[in-house]
Amino acid sequence: MIDWDDVRYFLAVARGGSLRAAAERLGVNHSTVLRRIAQLEEHLGAHMFEKLPSGYRLTAAGEEVLELANQMEASSHQLETRVFGRDQSVRGRLRVTMAPPLATHLLMPDFADFARLHPDIEIEILSSGELANLTNREADVAIRVVYDRKTLPLNLHGLKGPELFGGVYMSRDRLAAWRAGAPDPIRWIVISIHGIPDWASEGEVRTTGVPFRTTDAGAQIAAVRRGLGITTLPCFVGDADPLLVRVPGTELHMYGTVWLLTQGETRTTKRVRLFTEFMSRRLAAYAPLLAGLSISRD
Repeated sequence: MIDWDDVRYFLAVARGGSLRAAAERLGVNHSTVLRRIAQLEEHLGAHMFEKLPSGYRLTAAGEEVLELANQMEASSHQLETRVFGRDQSVRGRLRVTMAPPLATHLLMPDFADFARLHPDIEIEILSSGELANLTNREADVAIRVVYDRKTLPLNLHGLKGPELFGGVYMSRDRLAAWRAGAPDPIRWIVISIHGIPDWASEGEVRTTGVPFRTTDAGAQIAAVRRGLGITTLPCFVGDADPLLVRVPGTELHMYGTVWLLTQGETRTTKRVRLFTEFMSRRLAAYAPLLAGLSISRD
């Protein structure tokens, strides 16, 4: 009988196109992936992949196995979801996926409160920036900012939260220096893969044509705090930071609505239900902060 774990490794390589991508997705090392693929090939008596300079490509036999492997995965996820949905204990693992800023700048105190209320629930936060697939049981709950509800899969159940807005920010000290006539150039600070959003304006200040680029939000915030320039941030990040201020003459932009999402029978599980009801109340209390209405601006 084929080992389902070997099939999981096969699917990871087929989807990622390399051993490295599969290893990162599965949280194992390169040699483990290679060993699992070798086991599957030995069991089936055929090579699954052709190794090329650009990565791993499925052979004809691999293409046939891929179709069946996808069916096996779907059946496995369906079985797990049904069994998980009947679990009414207030213990066990709860996996929640969300964007990194929501985890680090807004909801961590609420996770701490929920953990104190339910010490037997093991909470795992998935905040790498990649969207976890609820249908495939990569997570139990998703907290997502959605601009259009119609873009979500029909099988997801949602609790609608507050609207989320963003603005353009700079450091208070840099604004004071600009008002005093400091000649230092003001740059746009951008995350490399995103660039300057179409909605963002520089307001009353004038920026140089040379941006300052970072690869993550942590460096972005550090750069704007140090006075390197202006940047776009969610209001719950920018307004809550005493070192930052909105750029004069700029407007807020609505990113979308915060949704708490679950899938199928998973949402009927007691620990999932307790968490979504708890977090829904907390998000509602954050509505003014998320909308940029929580504090008066200079």
